[in-house]
Amino acid sequence: MMRRIFITIAYDGTDYCGWQIQDNGITVQQEVEKALSRIHKEKTRIFGSGRTDSGVHARGQVAHFDSPMDSIPIHKYPLAINAILPRDIRVTGCREESVDLHARFNARVRIYHYYLRPGFVSLPEENRFSWGLYHQPNLVELNKMAAVVAGTHDFTAFAAQGDPNPSKVRRVFTSAFYPQGNFIVYRIAGTAFLWHMVRSLVGTMVYLEKAGGNGEGMAAILESRERCRAGTTAPAGGLFLEKVLYDENAPY
Repeated sequence: MMRRIFITIAYDGTDYCGWQIQDNGITVQQEVEKALSRIHKEKTRIFGSGRTDSGVHARGQVAHFDSPMDSIPIHKYPLAINAILPRDIRVTGCREESVDLHARFNARVRIYHYYLRPGFVSLPEENRFSWGLYHQPNLVELNKMAAVVAGTHDFTAFAAQGDPNPSKVRRVFTSAFYPQGNFIVYRIAGTAFLWHMVRSLVGTMVYLEKAGGNGEGMAAILESRERCRAGTTAPAGGLFLEKVLYDENAPY
């Protein structure tokens, strides 16, 4: 009998062409499927909670696969998979679920963190995982803009050109900036996101704050539904898929 197994995956996305398998480069999904296929001795497909773009990282990507094997205890799957995976991809958790549960379609909340590093000099390891800024942003003003994002809105102004989603309406539960050590972190939690939406939001808010903009300016861009009104898309390296929740009532 097939077992449906959910795994939590962390990865440094710098050297990958995103999560989803594609023709133009190596992806995280490809590497995990390769490892599982070796373990199962047959092609094994995995289904992620959502795609991450080229260069984007994860601490809490979730995926599921169906296993025909009952000889591997559930707690030993991470050890078995990690022994094969490249060192920049790690399975950090594993659980067995009902065959009716789907990693993508049953996900209720997706949480992303974006890391900004203010200051003229940042350490080399920080450059890989953050966006270096040459000024110290005003957190009060940034959070006035971030507050505009919370709620249910049409986010067309922050969608990448060619986004295939027929509806650009998304529900955002949390949107806020906070200090963490040398960094400023933007935390956003929502049901789902458009292509490049989080990075476009961050790039726009950083641009507005530096230009002396405010929450009203952010609201005007959101309401315009025009991508040309928004700012640049923030670099991929600062973005992490932090967590995926399957219970909408769970704390996030």
